[in-house]
Amino acid sequence: MTARETAARSTSAAIPRTMTRFNLLGWADLACIVWATVGAQMLRFGADDTSIQVSHTWHAPYALVTVVVTAAWWLVLAAGGTREATILGHGPEEYKRVLTSSLWLFGAIAILSYVFGLDTARGYVAVALPLGIVSLLVARWVLRAVLVQSRSDGRNLRRVLVLGAPSSARHLARQLASSPGAGYRAAAAYLPGFPGVVLTGVGHEIPVLGHQDDVSDILSAVAESGVDTVAISGSALAPEELRKLGWELAARNVGMILAPALTDVAGPRIHMQPVGGLPLIHVTTPKLEGGKAALKRTLDIVASVALLAVLGLPMLAVAAAVKLDSPGPALFRQTRIGRAGVSFKMLKFRSMVVDAEARLSELRSLNEGAGLLFKMKHDPRVTQLGRILRRFSIDELPQLINVLRGEMSLVGPRPPLPAEVAGYDDFAHRRLLVKPGVTGLWQVSGRSDLSWEEAIRLDLSYVENWSLAQDLVILLRTARAVLGKTGAY
Repeated sequence: MTARETAARSTSAAIPRTMTRFNLLGWADLACIVWATVGAQMLRFGADDTSIQVSHTWHAPYALVTVVVTAAWWLVLAAGGTREATILGHGPEEYKRVLTSSLWLFGAIAILSYVFGLDTARGYVAVALPLGIVSLLVARWVLRAVLVQSRSDGRNLRRVLVLGAPSSARHLARQLASSPGAGYRAAAAYLPGFPGVVLTGVGHEIPVLGHQDDVSDILSAVAESGVDTVAISGSALAPEELRKLGWELAARNVGMILAPALTDVAGPRIHMQPVGGLPLIHVTTPKLEGGKAALKRTLDIVASVALLAVLGLPMLAVAAAVKLDSPGPALFRQTRIGRAGVSFKMLKFRSMVVDAEARLSELRSLNEGAGLLFKMKHDPRVTQLGRILRRFSIDELPQLINVLRGEMSLVGPRPPLPAEVAGYDDFAHRRLLVKPGVTGLWQVSGRSDLSWEEAIRLDLSYVENWSLAQDLVILLRTARAVLGKTGAY
């Protein structure tokens, strides 16, 4: 069997059922909007036949207002691109568009009410807007979970032909395989100028369909493999050939993706500027200072004070339980390295025996961690109560005091030990550009199950792409990670 026959064999089973998914999403949006608008009308007016004065001679019943708002909301979500295939299942863009589109709609309603003197009931809007947004986001989250699970099982995936040099094509295919929730799978490869090269180290078989620097041969590979997307990595073709390929793919309704050689650089730092027909990508320098730093610090202070006020008594109960469970202090103070390499004492509820540090050397040979990290799933130094505290991350709660002191942040890279920092290369040292966090991308992406390289990559991705919205998303995902208990030991 040839490489092209292998790539084309499972085409029909892998093509995503786009229309079915979009129809389901549209119906889910409509159900959430009706729930919000009808619910707002019933809560505000009950069964009364209430109307709004549109002109001197016409009063429109609020039932009609509800119908108009419902239709407008549904259409605005469609116009705002909230159902585009490229944003479903991965990343925050889908949620951001739902939120932005909804706020634009109700902003327009407020402006129209003011301009035309419409006496729109503020109670109606005050109920419909938040109820609708929350319902839409929850429904999207549920549908995303279903979609991601189906993609992880090998269904609803977009089949991709990876085009480029072997190294860049291999990297792109590996990254697509590492994020199945995004919905892409490298089904075949095309390596212009590299005859006889086999693409390995990806995790699954990827047949190489050709190596000629010719658009017609690439199109033949696309047709025979049955892919619905071509992903181009690096400078695989001359500009004229790339433009011609784009035209031909568009005529065949095949998507084209250009993957620049940028790793872990998020949208807020990327700006497109067309110059002389070239789409230039500007990558801004990451800076967490000035107003951004003040905003993050304000969130840390407000949230840590609120959490300490709510959790103060339960934390005292945990401290008493630690004292009763085993000899030693309730709190464990350990030197960690913070922003700019400044050391501080990180606080935790003690989950190990008091001589745990002294016994570390005898356990080094049993290390199950990665890189510079020491981890054991069944560490004999952990107390019985400590296992429960660690399983639900309760031992981390005293770090809220570190946050209040300014030594840590609610969200940030994992606070490293001095011995870890001593082994850092220049690459890993960039983690120290921001304060370490009580939680972070490492916490919501696998915790102790992560490899050393993956943990560093996630921390650097956070440093390079900080935003307040990202912090809020990580805080919400932390609760799910803690309840899931994955990687906690």
